[in-house]
Amino acid sequence: MLYRETGQFKISYAADQSVFPIAQDRWFVSLIIVIAIFVIPVLASEYLLQAVMIPLLIFSLAAIGLNLLVGYAGQLSLGTGGFMAVGAYMTYKLTTAFPDINIIIVFLLAGLIAAFVGLIFGIPSLRIKGFYLAVATLASQFFLLWMFNKVAWFYNYNSSGTITAPPREMFGVVITGPMASAETRYLVTLFIVIIFAFIAKNLVRGRLGRSWMAVRDMDIAAEIIGIRPFQTKLIAFAVSSFYCGLAGAMMVFLWLGSAETEAFSINESFNVLFMIIIGGLGSILGSFLGATFIVGLPIFLTNAPQLVGLSMPIDMQKHIEIMMFGSLIIFFLIVEPHGLARLLQILKEKLRLWPFPY
Repeated sequence: MLYRETGQFKISYAADQSVFPIAQDRWFVSLIIVIAIFVIPVLASEYLLQAVMIPLLIFSLAAIGLNLLVGYAGQLSLGTGGFMAVGAYMTYKLTTAFPDINIIIVFLLAGLIAAFVGLIFGIPSLRIKGFYLAVATLASQFFLLWMFNKVAWFYNYNSSGTITAPPREMFGVVITGPMASAETRYLVTLFIVIIFAFIAKNLVRGRLGRSWMAVRDMDIAAEIIGIRPFQTKLIAFAVSSFYCGLAGAMMVFLWLGSAETEAFSINESFNVLFMIIIGGLGSILGSFLGATFIVGLPIFLTNAPQLVGLSMPIDMQKHIEIMMFGSLIIFFLIVEPHGLARLLQILKEKLRLWPFPY
């Protein structure tokens, strides 16, 4: 079989602990990145880029952020949509107040503001956990959306209450606003997601990630061996909120173009949570798999009946979509709590041991 590591010798500890220690994994990831950068922008239609690829990448980034908090640090959160709104509205304020600042720097600054907000709402994690912490983060979701909806300063006192991405250039190319092409916005989104996915992968493999997992597994034992649970949890909230804020900024400026607070409702928080449950808790790859499933399923249900010559009402499609979401969440929680990422890992292990996979 092709997936064999026979003859691949590691001559250093760094090589053995690399992100992709098996050569086939490095080749496969490199191939995916090459296709994403050079093939998809050329061959894909504007609909595919705008309706599938860009939202898939943005929600993957948001899922990575939530997975760092829930999957690795073990802190349940339902405020993802609120933190995404912080990133979006702060990006809007910064771009309109300081139009000369590079848009990528604005994205990062908005993410840092979202991290500070997440730090504040992460303070209750010292005293409460589980369901009660979820309720506390749910309160942050409603409070943040209420604030952005009622305080007119956040949307520059315009009568509609919406925030709109102004046109911004980078290296002479328009990357935001109505004049930006779908290919440009897709490539900018792709590069940001690749960079921060790699950063997240290295974070969870380092000292900070091990501290998160120790607190997740047993916070009392983690404190006994010298880990400070409160600081560790706060850092998890800050890093997670940074990723979610960055995803919210990209959602408005690189995908939707304009949005209201309804774009960051509690439904988005649940959708991102479903992504990491279906994709796999405690897995960066699972965040991408879950986002692919959640973004792709409605599109599949919309187009599949037409491919076989059937017509299905839109409301029925939505009902089937909700039923499949619920069924799959129950399935993965009972049968395979680690989601699609674990199923893929099992398949890889069987291929490595072929023809004796059991």
